[in-house]
Amino acid sequence: MSSPDPTAVDTDGRTDLVRTEPDLLDQPFDQDGLYGLRATLSAHAPRLRVSQEETEHLLIVASELATNAIRHGGGTGRLRLWRHGDSLYCEVSDHGPGITDQQVGTVPPNQSRTGGRGVWICRQLCSDLTIAHGPSGQGAVVTAVLSVGAPAARP
Repeated sequence: MSSPDPTAVDTDGRTDLVRTEPDLLDQPFDQDGLYGLRATLSAHAPRLRVSQEETEHLLIVASELATNAIRHGGGTGRLRLWRHGDSLYCEVSDHGPGITDQQVGTVPPNQSRTGGRGVWICRQLCSDLTIAHGPSGQGAVVTAVLSVGAPAARP
């Protein structure tokens, strides 16, 4: 029996990263739903079996990416969360114009600016962050990979 293809194309037509595990969370959001999205992530934290610090990093990354999807990606988005081994994947997609600079956030932001730090912050907290176009070439799909400890055994 062969193992699942880690780059298999899912039903959305996207090539996903290590999509061998089921989604722990799949939730659409809009500006009015950001608080609810954070609350949902916090509520799911025990299922993730990650430390308090790892949970805090996830909340920051998810909030920054979701805020960017709302601000720059058409006002709505979708967050998908899954775990594979010692990695937690947080994928945020939208239907905006997409991100043309695949290297955004790789250089510290200008401290005199009032914005433009979100992706840089995410990159500081993640082991990897990929930026791709949506399945039809529209929108952005940003996948943040957070290194987490090995899943603890459930009591």
